[in-house]
Amino acid sequence: MAKALNKRFYKTVGVERLSGNSGDGEFVIKLDQYVLKTPGQKHADKKTLLLPTERIAKLVAAEWDAQGEKIDPRTMPVTRLLNVAVERTPETREELIAEARKYAGSDLLCYHSGESRLYLEHQAENWGPILSWAAAQGVALETTEGLTVIAQAEASLDAAADFARGLDDIALTLFVHLLATYGSTVLGMAVMKGHLSAEEAFTQSRLDEIWQIKYWGQDEIAQERTDAMAAELTALCKLL
Repeated sequence: MAKALNKRFYKTVGVERLSGNSGDGEFVIKLDQYVLKTPGQKHADKKTLLLPTERIAKLVAAEWDAQGEKIDPRTMPVTRLLNVAVERTPETREELIAEARKYAGSDLLCYHSGESRLYLEHQAENWGPILSWAAAQGVALETTEGLTVIAQAEASLDAAADFARGLDDIALTLFVHLLATYGSTVLGMAVMKGHLSAEEAFTQSRLDEIWQIKYWGQDEIAQERTDAMAAELTALCKLL
């Protein structure tokens, strides 16, 4: 987990537009007179955090402006994701696209399992409509009530990869983060295309946990972790 960095070294946070020849431009974050850069493992890896819209830049600026005496990356999910998108995603796009295809091949929503028939029906009722929506997008996935991995149609896996390929670097970085969090390419696609909210998709990804809580109660530490994940997803999806 990311730890707090140095003491806050700046007083003001601003957003500045860098105009191009056409009048268009990208936006940077100014910490006093300093332009914000990505952290980079080495100095040569650091890049200016260039952002495509003022709205996105203001999301980053708000996180930096909200810092107290210490800079705590754990409270800056948008900044962290955009650092990755700017510093690493351009060179790793094909790997991320392959990751989206891989998740579609073992999508959480395809495995309807549990000890009770009532729970299986609950899964089908919740996940069936989302899977039908995905099929209409070209990602038609088979389901099973067993735990053995089932093979999915190559055309559906290719459609998931094509969706990922059509995203810009920021959207692709967010998409892969979502599918890793949800365990589902379908849920990630549904959020990216506005079919589900981040919170709705998170709930769908936690059906088993929610079912267990219903009968066995909630663990306080687990609830805090869940609440933190939900809050981070909500913050990140403001990028959409």
